[in-house]
Amino acid sequence: MGSGPAAGTVRARYLVYFQYVGTDFNGVAAVRGAQRAVGVQNYLEEAAERLKSVVPVKFVISSRTDAGVHALSNAAHLDVQRRSGQPPFSPEVLTQALNTHLKHPAIRVLQAFRVHSDFHARYAATSRTYLYRLATGCPRPDQLSVFERNRCWALRADYLDVAAMQEAAQHLLGTHDFSAFQSAGSPSTSSVRTLRRASVSPDPASPFVLPQESRRLRFWTLEFESQSFLYRQVQSVLGPPWVWGWGLGHCGSLTLGSQVRRMTAILVAVGLGALTPTEVKVILESRDPLGRHQTRVAPAHGLFLKSVLYGGLRDRAGNPSCAQQESQGPEGREAPGQPEDLRRETRDPKAGGLE
Repeated sequence: MGSGPAAGTVRARYLVYFQYVGTDFNGVAAVRGAQRAVGVQNYLEEAAERLKSVVPVKFVISSRTDAGVHALSNAAHLDVQRRSGQPPFSPEVLTQALNTHLKHPAIRVLQAFRVHSDFHARYAATSRTYLYRLATGCPRPDQLSVFERNRCWALRADYLDVAAMQEAAQHLLGTHDFSAFQSAGSPSTSSVRTLRRASVSPDPASPFVLPQESRRLRFWTLEFESQSFLYRQVQSVLGPPWVWGWGLGHCGSLTLGSQVRRMTAILVAVGLGALTPTEVKVILESRDPLGRHQTRVAPAHGLFLKSVLYGGLRDRAGNPSCAQQESQGPEGREAPGQPEDLRRETRDPKAGGLE
């Protein structure tokens, strides 16, 4: 993040976990220039201006999310360079200061840690988990609680074949070329990724749904875990008119795509009987992002970045902590450092294109 600190100043690097409701934002990344759109990063960096750093504070985001996508816990690193004679902020003071000066109520800083000067929030992440929420039994938009709108994908269908979806998800596990699930013309140097986990499970009844409605509405969660996912903000299409025979319902704007949302759309198609589990394997092996089914993208508003993991972290005493620390907010209080093997990883140019 630029040259070394000026003479007499103290620069400290922090790892910060934060969450947001993505409805009002053009994604997590900052939007530069005179555009009316704004990203979560714009608000974080505006709040950081109040830290009075010698050098303007820039957030380096771990995981990019599209417009409308939410995050239970995302991560970023930032440098704060204080004037001579001023000690670095403690992580607790930094967290409180950022939250105090954040001007949007849908963003919250969860926790901060001091890290080594060459720690990189994007390249050092060893695992990312996304979850996608579905609701079935919702023929019309006005039949979904206002508190659940923009928090799940409402399907008109009353039934999902979850067993078939789980079978189809097994074909996606492991190391594959996921070209079929990225946008055409993606700049990623490699579309090979390792999907460690893909699950489909029922959700408990939503607390925001009235008892008389809970008999009709059911909620489901899809979870995907990988070190990185393919990312590309693209124009996407809903597909030919017969797609409405899926019972997909209120898809909303499908203008921004990602690997996770494309995999979700395919698994939902299996759950609704439009595809078989075997066809998912064929789609994967086709490596064709322009195939008949691959152009469908699940709506952004049902997707949540659940967590980001970092390996090789150390606690405040310098003792090895758990091999993987999950960015789930204040449960764990270890302050991560960065051992030599992790420092090498952050400088690996092959680590680009992460989401």
